[in-house]
Amino acid sequence: MLAVIETGGKQYMVTEGTQLTLEKISASSEKSVTFDKVLLLKKPDAAVEMGHPYIRGAQVTATILEQKKEKKKVVFKFKRKTGYKQTYGHRQHKTIVKINHISSPN
Repeated sequence: MLAVIETGGKQYMVTEGTQLTLEKISASSEKSVTFDKVLLLKKPDAAVEMGHPYIRGAQVTATILEQKKEKKKVVFKFKRKTGYKQTYGHRQHKTIVKINHISSPN
């Protein structure tokens, strides 16, 4: 079964057993999370079911594997002839999840 979920303001296409890197989810590792904002479901040998905007009763269950940070992105600002230089960085928080089960309302 295939599903399209929405989390963190982004949409992800998932199947059972896949691993995703998402925006940070506030939960500890080895916890189970449920995504109820399911936009689309595709069952094997069946028609595609689309929500308006979400499918009622459809859920995707996942397990949090790890909380981590991305590699640092360096931002360098420079203005010539004035001696202005500024360097700083940013590390985005990410959550790695594994999709366990996709359930449909029917």
